[in-house]
Amino acid sequence: MGVAVGFDPGLTAGVVAFALGGVALGTCSGLVPGLHANNFAILLAAAAPSIPADPLLLGVAMLAAGVVHTFLDVVPALTLGVPDASMAIAALPGHRLVLAGRGREALRLSAVGSALAVAIALPLAPPITWLMMSWYPTITAHLTLVLVAVVVFLLLTESSLQGVLGGLFAFGLAAALGWATLDVQPAAPLDAGSMLTPLLTGLFGAPILLDAMGGGGVPPQADAKLAMPGRELGLTAGAGSLAGALVGYLPGVSAAIASVIALPAVPNADPDRGFIVATSGASTANTVFALCALLALGTPRTGVMVAMDTTGVPLTLPVLLTAVIIGAACGFLLVVGVGDRYLRTVGNLNYTVVSGGVFALLVGLSFVFTGWVGVGVFLVATLVGLVPPRFGARRVHLMGVLIGPLLL
Repeated sequence: MGVAVGFDPGLTAGVVAFALGGVALGTCSGLVPGLHANNFAILLAAAAPSIPADPLLLGVAMLAAGVVHTFLDVVPALTLGVPDASMAIAALPGHRLVLAGRGREALRLSAVGSALAVAIALPLAPPITWLMMSWYPTITAHLTLVLVAVVVFLLLTESSLQGVLGGLFAFGLAAALGWATLDVQPAAPLDAGSMLTPLLTGLFGAPILLDAMGGGGVPPQADAKLAMPGRELGLTAGAGSLAGALVGYLPGVSAAIASVIALPAVPNADPDRGFIVATSGASTANTVFALCALLALGTPRTGVMVAMDTTGVPLTLPVLLTAVIIGAACGFLLVVGVGDRYLRTVGNLNYTVVSGGVFALLVGLSFVFTGWVGVGVFLVATLVGLVPPRFGARRVHLMGVLIGPLLL
């Protein structure tokens, strides 16, 4: 368990300095498509023995990087892979808002959702963790049933029979791909990743870029005024925060899955805006719940927590939560400060060239982190990732890449 710490000026200065260093790393990973804070965390964990710093401060940097990443990854997600207007129905919720000229609003909805979710998660984490300490043995004993229920719920909430069948087909393909590749340990130039890098970028990133190749790119964007009522925004952020608890404690459940489960709790929410707020909130709040899961249950649920665990970071909760708060504050400001410029810059470029360049970057990252085997897995995953939209199904079924192997 964590221990209380008194005020120590030296420790305080170190925490702030390392947190800001983590903010810089999280900014890089958040704004570069295909790069994740997990990669930097793994690199820090590998280099820890040679870094003359307290492991607690390395943990502060890892946590701050992870939190900032969850704020900023929405920027390339909204800006890249925007399809032609004729494909808006099959587009992701954020892309539909960008096509409607509401990209600046979408950025702020994401930032507000993440910030509110962290504020909600901090007081909720102790009681939820206490409950999970009691329920966790039962959940793990019946994990197969829980995950089957999640898969069935996702399928039944599709809007058509074709979507249900397409989602089931996509889930099966992704599950088979995950079962065949997740345990592979390929030789790579940089040992700072896993097969998750080519799998997730192939399934969720590359297909969006390919579908957008013939699109018109980012159209002119209107003002940044939020069209979502305050009460609705708060309720949706709360649902996202609770969804973050699901992500933090249940293996195989992503922020997008948890948001699909949680959003019915806010029935009047605009579906596109609600999804952005809830997903961003779940992703950021997950850091708080995953930290508590590591503290109370000894189960590292994210790459950052795995890196902290292997580095031997002392679980001093006040210090680590300070890193989360610093990361959240900086992440919020960075989304607002950087996001508009990112949208405007990409909107002024040749979108086919941009999409092709980002696709090449994803191939390069797959090679750097997982070698030629990873490049092959990335290309196969890309083909699988093209399946759901062809059936009018949500891409969330592709999380079968993790859920399927867990079921097997």
